[in-house]
Amino acid sequence: MKKNMGTLDRGIRVLLAVVVAILYFAGQISGLAAIILGIVAVIFLVTSAIGFCPLYSLLKLNTVRNQED
Repeated sequence: MKKNMGTLDRGIRVLLAVVVAILYFAGQISGLAAIILGIVAVIFLVTSAIGFCPLYSLLKLNTVRNQED
């Protein structure tokens, strides 16, 4: 897999996942919203860790800077 996520993009995703976790543990989100946001947060963490987003591939997006094609 060729990385298609830049550092800023990955950092934003991790930050959003942390915000969801904080909201959940603070009791601000619950029920179906907590489940959906939790799943999205896990996806964000996984894609950030590997630097590849399948949706970006489908949409032909790439946020990596200074990449040689």
